Amino acid sequence: MAEPRSHGGVIASVAPGPARAAGLATGDVVLDVDGQPVRDVIDWWWLTAEGAFTVTVLRGSQELTLRIETDVSAPLGVTFTDVLFEPVRQCDNACAFCFISGLPAGLRPALYVRDDDFRLSFLSGNFITLTNLTEPDVARIAEQRLSPLHVSVHAIDPDVRERLICPTAGDHALEILDGLLASGIEFHVQIVLVPGVNDGAVLEETLAYLAERDGISSVGCVPMGFTAHQVRWDGSYDPSQASGVLSAVAAWQGRMRPLVDAGWVYAADEFYILAGAAFPSAGEYDDFCQFENGIGMVAAFADELPDSPDVAAVPYTIVTGELFAPVLRTLLAERGWRGIGILTVANDLFGGNVSVTGLLGGADIARAIVADGGRGTYLVPDVVVNSDGLLIDDVPAAALGARAGADVRFVGSDATSLAEALSQR
Repeated sequence: MAEPRSHGGVIASVAPGPARAAGLATGDVVLDVDGQPVRDVIDWWWLTAEGAFTVTVLRGSQELTLRIETDVSAPLGVTFTDVLFEPVRQCDNACAFCFISGLPAGLRPALYVRDDDFRLSFLSGNFITLTNLTEPDVARIAEQRLSPLHVSVHAIDPDVRERLICPTAGDHALEILDGLLASGIEFHVQIVLVPGVNDGAVLEETLAYLAERDGISSVGCVPMGFTAHQVRWDGSYDPSQASGVLSAVAAWQGRMRPLVDAGWVYAADEFYILAGAAFPSAGEYDDFCQFENGIGMVAAFADELPDSPDVAAVPYTIVTGELFAPVLRTLLAERGWRGIGILTVANDLFGGNVSVTGLLGGADIARAIVADGGRGTYLVPDVVVNSDGLLIDDVPAAALGARAGADVRFVGSDATSLAEALSQR
């Protein structure tokens, strides 16, 4: 009896065209293309790039081989239920600042997965460490041109790296980084800064190392995040320390912009808020290449937020986290948005220094609305809701209003969407 396959992608839909004409159907499990295993959508794209190929699928308990002939200039129109057809690669390290290790108990299992998968780095911009890559992985990245990748470096000093990353095996990440750079792979780098550990002179050394290497497209410096459910840290950056980071970043931007026509290294918005410093303009973030890392979000929001229309105020209240609340209050006042309430919600679910809006749970939001009196309409940024319609503590978005006893509406988290919502009568 044949061994069961350990890989395969479930087809979610097949658009009209050659793939459907060849017999490919929703629900089929794609196993191989031209005899090569298909481990993820990247393999599918790579192996179906030619005009003719055979696909082995599992339909029920039967394996079928279908031949597809197509115009390479036209998309196949095949989508899958997931981008990975095998389990996600997880992190083998025990990083001292690992946010996931400080999560409260009882959240959905997926939130405890410590993703360190190079495929999700390419597909979704997730930051990886490069410490769990095998030689075949490195060869595949180079062959399939999986560029750019997003990688966490943190420090290049060996002792500091060991203290921060706590690798469970040999740490060859920097050698792998150099090898992939030599293969033409580009990188966006993240440095998670821990006060007194990898900032100051250590940060200078790390930035100098990265600046010498062609292919490092950008560097983002973000502060360590910690929750009330971990035991390693009792604080992160204070205003003075945050100012020091901003000064270092500004100096490097001054050196790099004439060389690469970009700032190259950028500080997280949180540093500016902590330091009470003015934010750079939107243009100074270049192409916002580290936007999902919390870098440039305030500048983009400020750049998009229009002046208030000359109409009567409506009793809207905007729900936001502690970090953004003072910034939002200032911006609304500057643009003439009067009579708009701001409900600042503390993150009791995570505690610690977690104060971003996107990590607010439904219970904390509902509790804050009840305490506020539940009057008028509350606008909640949809960044708190995942693709399954759940907040991070599994409160359904559709049930939040009933739980809060108020009119709750979800709006886009960008300034344009918020302005449109505020302008509705």
